[in-house]
Amino acid sequence: MVEDDPGIADSLVRGLIRAGYTASSVASAAAALAADPADVVLLDLGLPDRDGTELCAILRARSDVAILVITARGEEPDRVAALDAGADDYLVKPFGFAELLARIRAVLRRAGHTDSQLLRHGDLIVDSRGHRVTLAGAEIALTPTEFDILECLASDPGRVVSRQEILERVWDTHWYGPSRVLDVHIAALRRKLGDATVVQTVYARGFRLGDPP
Repeated sequence: MVEDDPGIADSLVRGLIRAGYTASSVASAAAALAADPADVVLLDLGLPDRDGTELCAILRARSDVAILVITARGEEPDRVAALDAGADDYLVKPFGFAELLARIRAVLRRAGHTDSQLLRHGDLIVDSRGHRVTLAGAEIALTPTEFDILECLASDPGRVVSRQEILERVWDTHWYGPSRVLDVHIAALRRKLGDATVVQTVYARGFRLGDPP
């Protein structure tokens, strides 16, 4: 990750590591050009020593690395310039961490990387590609709906995900059924995981994964 704001960089690197990636950050274009090769570069455009669009063009000329621009610049000319410079995707701040992970998976697929995407939270591992879940090394058999709910929560551990967001992501954006159906699946998910604290209810807000042991 190439980002000169240490708060943003540290937060995203921690999240990427929890999601199963090996991740690190640098704060300048010079450091990015000197860094070890990576599969994906998350590139901010507002860098202290060189414009990010220019850095994008240099990185593209050097290799076929997947480049995902993440920036506060949301105007069309900025998007066009970055994409013309070789960026594979463009994401405007602020953004949801789950969307960032989805875009990373997408650019990796386009780049030909087919390894399983593992979401990790303590002893809990969610294999998004293989649709497998293990807890402390033991595989847990889940229904497709239970898996999708857990994947939604595991994509950004610790964040409270609203009931509506889960319904829209797991079912569809036009869900009109009773939200009580979600509670039934959450209860089943807790039973199968063997620990009611793995999926925590946050009153009047939604659900989140509990802190790992």
